[in-house]
Amino acid sequence: MASSSHIPRDSNNIPGDPLSTKSRVLETGASIVQDFSPVKQVCAHLNAFHVYADDPTRCVEANHYCSHVTEDVRQCLLYDSPKPNARLIGVEYMVTPRLFVTLPPEERKLWHTHEYEVKSGLLILPAPSVPSAAWEAAETAEMHDIAPLYGKVYHFWQVDRGDQLPIGPPMLMGSFLSEEKVKKAHPGGLKSLLAERDARFGVNHEQKAEKRKDIPPVDKHPGMCIDTIFALRQMMGDMLITRNQMPMVSGATLEYGPTKPPFL
Repeated sequence: MASSSHIPRDSNNIPGDPLSTKSRVLETGASIVQDFSPVKQVCAHLNAFHVYADDPTRCVEANHYCSHVTEDVRQCLLYDSPKPNARLIGVEYMVTPRLFVTLPPEERKLWHTHEYEVKSGLLILPAPSVPSAAWEAAETAEMHDIAPLYGKVYHFWQVDRGDQLPIGPPMLMGSFLSEEKVKKAHPGGLKSLLAERDARFGVNHEQKAEKRKDIPPVDKHPGMCIDTIFALRQMMGDMLITRNQMPMVSGATLEYGPTKPPFL
């Protein structure tokens, strides 16, 4: 395999020459002439951490730029940072409980809940400056809406392991369900995991958790979502579900590896 060591890199260590004058002129012209309606519908920036479904010892920060397709469906582009040169690392779809219950049982296993993310203060809507009381109130109201939603996430670029380009198949991701689950990926726990993130955005997740304590418990719908798989994994031992047992993308279909878990 040829080495890329001779190729220039940007501040994210991505190989490639800096944008040329020609490319910048084309970008400017396109922004004036073309219609970017789909991306212009983005109406919210969310920040959280996702955990790998096949390896709960790994997690990665994700900045979600979300739009509403309908009142029951949201779609989010996921970036590794909010900077102009951020890498597009994945996508997330969110649906309301009434749509989740219409999904086939096999499909539900790919979706996760957001209750712990919301109530712990892990999930935030970063503000450009120090959040005001009005912004905090708006964020808390939005969290009431997000808490019951189910999400389906795939990451394409494993930046947490230092990949310089998107390598390998898409990775199914989930959300943290408890402090115990956080410690599997980050032994210091939630406070340690979020310390740098909170400082960077000028927020305090513990204060946010306090403001969200009145959000009512979320009714979990029958049928196994990825949260249940995580829980069963812990109950039955970490050896039960391995990378080869998690759903894999194969063309346009989903299939399981050679040793499908007995409870799937």
